[in-house]
Amino acid sequence: MNGLLVLPVVIPLITATLALLFRKSSAMQRWIGVAGMAVLLVSVAMLFRDVYGDGIQVLQLGTWEAPFGITLVADMLSMLMLGISAVMGLIIAIYSIYDIDKQREQFGYYPLLHILLMGVNGSFLTGDIFNLYVWFEVMLIASFILLALGNSRNQLQGALKYVIINLFSSLIFLFGVALLYGMTGTLNMADLALRLPEVENVGLVTTVAMIFLVSFGIKAAIFPLFFWLPASYHTPPVAISAIFGGLLTKVGVYALIRVFTLLFTQDVGYTHTILIWVAGFTMVTGVLGAASHYEFRKILSFHIVSQIGYMIMGLAFNTALGLMGAIFYVLHNILAKTNLFLISGIAQRLMGTFELKQMGGLYRHYPFLAALFLISAFALAGFPPLSGFWAKLTLVKAGLSLGEYVITAVAILVGLLTLFSMTKIWMTAFWAAVPEKGVPDHFGKMPLFGAGNLYIMVVPVMIVAGLIILVGLFAQPLLEICLTAAEQLLDPSVYIEAVMGPQ
Repeated sequence: MNGLLVLPVVIPLITATLALLFRKSSAMQRWIGVAGMAVLLVSVAMLFRDVYGDGIQVLQLGTWEAPFGITLVADMLSMLMLGISAVMGLIIAIYSIYDIDKQREQFGYYPLLHILLMGVNGSFLTGDIFNLYVWFEVMLIASFILLALGNSRNQLQGALKYVIINLFSSLIFLFGVALLYGMTGTLNMADLALRLPEVENVGLVTTVAMIFLVSFGIKAAIFPLFFWLPASYHTPPVAISAIFGGLLTKVGVYALIRVFTLLFTQDVGYTHTILIWVAGFTMVTGVLGAASHYEFRKILSFHIVSQIGYMIMGLAFNTALGLMGAIFYVLHNILAKTNLFLISGIAQRLMGTFELKQMGGLYRHYPFLAALFLISAFALAGFPPLSGFWAKLTLVKAGLSLGEYVITAVAILVGLLTLFSMTKIWMTAFWAAVPEKGVPDHFGKMPLFGAGNLYIMVVPVMIVAGLIILVGLFAQPLLEICLTAAEQLLDPSVYIEAVMGPQ
C-alpha cells in the first residue's frame, strides 16, 4: 500500500478549495494556483521514484481488497502521464497569470483548472473501469465550464459542440461498462483482464471493444470522430486552448492504450487492424485540415488530430517497439503542441489577431520568439535532433519491422505535410512584412522582457522549449523508461498480480 497514490488527486482538490476561498482576490488565486501545481509536481516525482525503484504501486482505498473496493494503480505508463500532466499544469498556471483576465479569475478559472487536473490524474491512476467513467465526467464538467468561461458567442458555440459530443461519448462509455459488468460481474480492470478470456462469446467481447473504441475515440479525436475539436479548441483564451490541446485528448489515447493492452486482447488480428486504418485516416485528415486553414489556433487544432494518429499507430502495432514509440510520442506531442499554442497567444498579444493573413514581421521585431517557434515547430514536424524525430523514428522502425509499409509511408508523408503547415505559419506570421493596416501601436515597441509583464508568458515557453531540446539530445533514458512501460503493458500478468495478488 502506497499512500502517495492519493496525492495527485487530493492536492488539486485542496488547491481548488483554497482558490475558491480567496475567489475575491486575484493575486491570492494566482499564487495558490501556481503553488498547488508545484506541490503536485513534487508529489508525482516522489511517486515516480517508488514506481521506478519498486515496480507497480497499488492502493486499496478503505482497506477493501480488489476487486470489491476502489483501487488506485500506478505503473510506468501512469507515472509518465502523471509526470507530463504535472509539468504542463505548472507551465499553464504560470502562463495564466498574464493571459487570464480578472473577470475569468473571479468566475473560478483557477479552481476549475485544478479540478480539471484532478480528473486527469484520477483517470491515469484508477484501476476500475467505472471510476474511469467518473473521472472522465469530472474532466468534462470542468472543461465545459472553462470553454464557456467568458461568455463570448464563439466560446458558447464551441462549448456547446464540445459538451454534446462528449456527453454522447460518455453515454456510449456507460453502455460499454454495463455490458462488461453483465458479462463478467466485475469492473476492476485487473479482474476484468482475468475474466474476459473466459467469456465464450468472443464476438461479443470484440463488439464491446468496438464500443469502447468509439467512446474513447471521440475523446481522443480520432477519425471520423474528431470534428468537434477544431470547432471548439480555438475559441477560449490561449491558456485553456493549450491545456486542452496538449493534454485532454491524450487522456483518451491513454484510455485506448490501457484497454487494448489489458482488456481487449482476445481478437487482436481484428481489433488492431481497425486501429491501423483509424490511425492512417486520422493522420491524413488532420494534416489536410491544417493545410487548408489560415487561423493560427485552428491549424494547431487540426494538427492535434493528425498527431493522435501516430499514437494510435503505435498502439495498433502491439509490439514493445510500437508501444514504446506511442508512449514517447504522447510525451513529445504534449510538450510541442502546448508550446505552439502558448506561442500563438504571445503572437496574438503582439499583433492583435490569430489570423495569419493579418500578421507579419514577428521575426524582424521579435527574433527570440521566432526561435522559440522554430524549436517547437521543427519538433512537431520531426526534425533531428529534437524530441519529435525520435518519436517518429521509433514508430517508423516499428512499422518496418512488422512489414507495415503502407501505414509507415503514410506517417512519413504526413510528417512532410506537417512541415508544410509549420512553414505556412512561419512565412506569413514571422517572415512576411508587417501589414500596413490593423497592426496595434505597441507592435515592435512592446519588449518580450521588461515593461508590460509579457515575460510571464514568454518564460513558460522558454522552459518547454528547453525541455523539447533536452528530450531530443538525451532521448535514450526516456526511451528506456517508455520501453519499460511498453513491456509492462504487453505482460498484463504483472499488473494483475500487483492488484489482485498471486494467482
